[in-house]
Amino acid sequence: MAAPPYRPDCSWLVRICFLLGALWEMGAEQIRYSVPEELEKGSFVGNIAKDLGLEPRELAERGVRIVSRGRTQLFALNPRSGSLVTTGRIDREELCAQSARCLVNLNILMEDKMNLYPIQVEIMDVNDNAPRFLTEEMNVKIVENTAPGVRFPLNEARDPDVGTNSLQSYQLNPNRHFSLVVQTGDDGTKYPELVLDRVLDREEEAVHHLLLTASDGGSPPRSGTARIRVTVVDVNDHAPVFFLPQYQVTVPENVPVGTRLLAVNATDLDEGVNGEVTYSFRKITQKILQIFQLNSHTGELSTLEGLDYEDSGYYEMEVQAQDGPGSMTRAKVLITILDVNDNAPEVTVTSVSSSIPEDTPPGTVIALFYLQDRDSGKNGEVTCTISENLPFKLERSIDNYYRLVTAENLDREKLSVYNITLKATDGGTPPLSTETHILVNVADTNDNPPAFPHSSYSVFIPENNPRGASIFSVTAHDPDSDENAHVTYSLSEDTLQDVSISSYVSINSDTGVLYALHSFDYEQFRDLRLRVTAHDSGDPPLSSNMSLSIFVLDQNDNPPEILYPSLPTDGSTGVELAPRSAEPGYLVTKVVAVDRDSGQNAWLSYRLLKASEPGLFTVGLHTGEVRTARALLDRDALKQSLVVVVQDHGQPPLSATVTLTVAVADSIPDVLADLGSIRTPANSDDSDLTLYLVVAVAAVSCIFLAFVIVLLALRVRRWHKSRLLQASGSGLGGVPASHFVGVDGVRAFLQTYSHEVSLTADSRKSHLIFPQPNYADTLLSQESCEKKDPLLTSIDFQQCTDEAQSIQVRSVFHLSLYC
Repeated sequence: MAAPPYRPDCSWLVRICFLLGALWEMGAEQIRYSVPEELEKGSFVGNIAKDLGLEPRELAERGVRIVSRGRTQLFALNPRSGSLVTTGRIDREELCAQSARCLVNLNILMEDKMNLYPIQVEIMDVNDNAPRFLTEEMNVKIVENTAPGVRFPLNEARDPDVGTNSLQSYQLNPNRHFSLVVQTGDDGTKYPELVLDRVLDREEEAVHHLLLTASDGGSPPRSGTARIRVTVVDVNDHAPVFFLPQYQVTVPENVPVGTRLLAVNATDLDEGVNGEVTYSFRKITQKILQIFQLNSHTGELSTLEGLDYEDSGYYEMEVQAQDGPGSMTRAKVLITILDVNDNAPEVTVTSVSSSIPEDTPPGTVIALFYLQDRDSGKNGEVTCTISENLPFKLERSIDNYYRLVTAENLDREKLSVYNITLKATDGGTPPLSTETHILVNVADTNDNPPAFPHSSYSVFIPENNPRGASIFSVTAHDPDSDENAHVTYSLSEDTLQDVSISSYVSINSDTGVLYALHSFDYEQFRDLRLRVTAHDSGDPPLSSNMSLSIFVLDQNDNPPEILYPSLPTDGSTGVELAPRSAEPGYLVTKVVAVDRDSGQNAWLSYRLLKASEPGLFTVGLHTGEVRTARALLDRDALKQSLVVVVQDHGQPPLSATVTLTVAVADSIPDVLADLGSIRTPANSDDSDLTLYLVVAVAAVSCIFLAFVIVLLALRVRRWHKSRLLQASGSGLGGVPASHFVGVDGVRAFLQTYSHEVSLTADSRKSHLIFPQPNYADTLLSQESCEKKDPLLTSIDFQQCTDEAQSIQVRSVFHLSLYC
């Protein structure tokens, strides 16, 4: 066995060249690295953080990660160092087969900006595979009279490595009959051929054993061997001949298993055993043996399993025809697989934002996804669409990456969740499509203030409401969500009658229910105007206002108040005069009353409740005027007592009463004179007694009135020393000047006086009560008699004479006359 020629190890130079090429291209848009195959897991590939201009800690902060098109992740990011490392052992031959360059493309995604950075990693070949023959032993049959120089093709070895690491040479073990010639095909493949150097003699040696060695150019080199068994046979004049030097067939990838693809045919002009032709594969791989089968007798080529254009679209093999003695010829078979649209497009969502705020500006990237179709040509051309009438659009990024971006402003209050359907359709016939759903939630932002159904409300509540009672409830709706929709209520800091509104009404900040803090009084105020503000809990918070008018409704809680005749505080009553000559309808007096309520509750009506002489007087229903109902008669009593009731129209009605005393006479002296005119039908002796009594009463009355005037002057001078006189003075000041005499009022000033005159006629007894002074040494002068009191303007004091003298009263004068 000859020693292999010396080949310098240039693999390091090649690696340096590739590395320099990668470094040269680092400044370009695409980042490129190179790494040899068969490295251990975690081996360094490149410094991603440095090439992206980031610190290693920023990789996690900015969401930097790898997205690749393949199903297997070959590389990973080391978050500590910011380096690109391998995730496992990489087999270049499995990844790229016999390709001259093995490039792996991946992308680096920066989540915070949804930016993609293309990365290309070249997998450098290492000499990890030795050349290998399809079979460990090859059988060659040679006729014994074959002339030297004839060549016999041998099966070549396969080496999955590339470049210098691939198959470089063949060697045959030294022997005296055979040598080896290596042919190089158009594609660079080396084919070994066995050359007969000396004539064989079957009788001398029927079988020759040779050893064929295939070597690559790696460092260190690897090699593989196969045994050659050469059988010397008798003379065979003709070799099989194929009808075509090359067979070609084109089939779609979806042909059923067992389909006959083609049939090779070779003929041999010999007869008998020398003319029997058998067919077999010659140049073939183990993978082809699993897909195709060749009938050794008929030459029919059929499928053993389904074809897949995506695995391989072209197969090339060689078949050989051999006759009985061992003459062989070969032909090439080319099988072209047609692509069928049997793969639907695939949508790989690389990154997606499941929730975005509603104030996201147009053009914001929502999702990043990758489209691919394993078919080719039109069948592999993919278009992507989304549903119409959505505020989103598609933008194409690098390679087959697409970005889903916002096309217009979003409004969560209109639609809070978008179910976006991505439909990827290829260009095949019929087209295949795939739908992928992306669910996007629109997060709320505080862009809506609370809103009241109406800008103003009016509330009507009756007065005298209980304290703490609920009077109204306001509600504001905020279309936002969560904290942005949590509404609280407050009242404005306004005042009413210099008092804060909050002292009258309070509001529950959570429910919006308003409560009355006081019992409202219609007579105090009739309306209350306030402003309610609704705030949400957003950041910053938003608010809106609503005006509320509270109107207090009147209730019948005030009885009528009688202004005239006024009721003195000491309990005395007034006397109204009615002349005896009054005609029917004569206005005696008028009851004046008011009601602090309003409306129907303040409508007053007057009526006569009780009278000492029924039918003598009438009271106006709405005016309160007391008039005579008929002419006064002599038999009518001197003193008439009337009880007038004043009633409002509330529900229930309230009323007040006043008692009127009417003296039937033209004046006070007439009153006294009328007392003397009272007669009884007993006998004539009584008339004299009555006359004396009248004279006595008149005299006593004159003296009494004069004394009253004097005493009043003295009391006014000393009123500040006496509480009793002070009260009496205030009572007098409030009495209006009229034609009635307050007899009981006078008695209030003369509480220390007592005088009683009792007059009895028959079975009737009349009492006229006057105050009697109990002060001694009181002087009654003419000047005191001439003084006028406002209360006594209608009383005639002419009976006072200039001869009045000082009278000492030391005891109580009591005169009783009986008829």
